[in-house]
Amino acid sequence: MARDFKRENKLAVISDLNVTPLIDLAFSLLIIFMITTPVIEQYNRIDLPDQASSENQPLPKADDQFITIDAEGSYHWGQDKVSKVELEERLDEVALRDGEQPVIHIRGDRSLRYQKIFDVINMLKARNLTKLSLDTKAI
Repeated sequence: MARDFKRENKLAVISDLNVTPLIDLAFSLLIIFMITTPVIEQYNRIDLPDQASSENQPLPKADDQFITIDAEGSYHWGQDKVSKVELEERLDEVALRDGEQPVIHIRGDRSLRYQKIFDVINMLKARNLTKLSLDTKAI
């Protein structure tokens, strides 16, 4: 607490709070955020699906299923090329199996539109297949 030595009672404590530095700080932060927010939104360029990982990922189990979508948007179930209808039929078969659900790995080409991957995820959700993995290339 500060003391004012110009007053009669020199030992009295000043109880006023100086808010000028707080207002200056608030305005400074406001200006900084106003300038940086458009810049941050403008330069969000990402390059997916590379993944840098120091950990080794576990190998897939024998009953795991792989859905691959190539750059042209064609679906592949394992090594077999399938249409969208055939893919839905195979997912129906997996959903009707007894026992634990297999993990379904979705592998999408880098140049692929996200909507194709979301279509496959929606197919899985419609069949209550909740174990999925979005595979990336480890660098």
